[in-house]
Amino acid sequence: MVPHLITALTGPINELEQRILESMPAVERWFRLEWMEHTPPFYSSVDIRNAGFKLAPVDTNLYPGGWNNLTPEMLPLAVQAAMAAIEKICPEAKNLLVVPENTKNSFYLSNIAQLQRIFRMAGLNVRVGSIDADIQKATTVELPGGDTITLEPVVRSKRRLGLKNFDPCTILLNNDLTAGPPGILEDLHEQYLLPPLHAGWSVRRKSRHFQSYEEVAKRFGKMLGIDPWLVNPMFNRCGELDFAKEEGMECLRTNVDALLGKIRKKYKEYGINEKPFVIVKADNGSHGMGIMTVRDVKDLDAILSRPKAKPPVVKGNKAITDVIIQEGVLTAERINDAVAEPVVYMMDRYVVGGFYRVHAERGVDENLNAPGASFVPLAFAESTRLPQPGQKPGASAPNRFYMYGVIGRLAMLAASYELEATDPEQEVYE
Repeated sequence: MVPHLITALTGPINELEQRILESMPAVERWFRLEWMEHTPPFYSSVDIRNAGFKLAPVDTNLYPGGWNNLTPEMLPLAVQAAMAAIEKICPEAKNLLVVPENTKNSFYLSNIAQLQRIFRMAGLNVRVGSIDADIQKATTVELPGGDTITLEPVVRSKRRLGLKNFDPCTILLNNDLTAGPPGILEDLHEQYLLPPLHAGWSVRRKSRHFQSYEEVAKRFGKMLGIDPWLVNPMFNRCGELDFAKEEGMECLRTNVDALLGKIRKKYKEYGINEKPFVIVKADNGSHGMGIMTVRDVKDLDAILSRPKAKPPVVKGNKAITDVIIQEGVLTAERINDAVAEPVVYMMDRYVVGGFYRVHAERGVDENLNAPGASFVPLAFAESTRLPQPGQKPGASAPNRFYMYGVIGRLAMLAASYELEATDPEQEVYE
């Protein structure tokens, strides 16, 4: 079922949708040529915001969880993409080891069970190997819906990682390495580790990703003859912050003020009567933690001067010391009066599904990746059928999903640029 959307679409996005639908052969050829030059991340998910006048990614995850939120109808797409991805890397692959986060949270492990199902259907023997010191023997965890999953302690030899009596060709990480890569995963020269260690949050920076995305958006915009801003969130960055000691706050105020000024200018250019805002969040890390919506520099002063306010942190209670200040993109998507945003899932270079993240207690200019969020599947069963000739933009759900897929793939392409630039095995000559 297509969820009932109450979406106020205004001129620019209707025009953008029209341009993309009319240029579909050129768009698909452009992506095809890009993938001849660049390697897509093994898998990814992209949070997208549709403001009606602007459609842009706001976060790209290279260790996507939430695969359990995809519907059974989406599985064939995911299985096909998994087959293509594995064949490209290790055509003779027989055994796959999935390494999850160090948690027994049953909702997270349902996501691992879904990944296990996808790769089994792709023809692989799949087992789950934990690097958690608490897992000393095979441990079976009951999951919502009656499923179970077995976590087994990993065994490390000099150059390989596996389980007792299980030697995988490929290791799939679903652990974002916020705390840094554990030694047990380093120097695995004889096996494929996907994604590579430098895709983890100990190396990755959102500002670097969005710098790559800006480059992609400019090239895409030039190809289509559109203003790249329609698909690109502007950003600034501040490093060396200490919220507890209130150090580096002037850098934060200056950059917030400058970015709000740039957004106002764009809104004026397009006749947009909305209040600009920015999102201040950690430059590394995920899980929607430590995110602030700032509509005015005075808001920032109010947030920072709260008595006994706890300094913002990311996963693992790590203090935030570097932030990205990102142009806030409103969401005009609603499901049953609750604010919603699409999340697109990809494997290799293929869009395989997605869902709406819905939050009844959040506003159109706030982060929805927070406790209380729920998930409504996108009707991606229909989305792989490209819009038919003559369909009006905005008139049918598949148009919207095709658009989401284009934006998701632009972000995935930016991630491939980003990973190439940070690959320690690639020598970069200035």
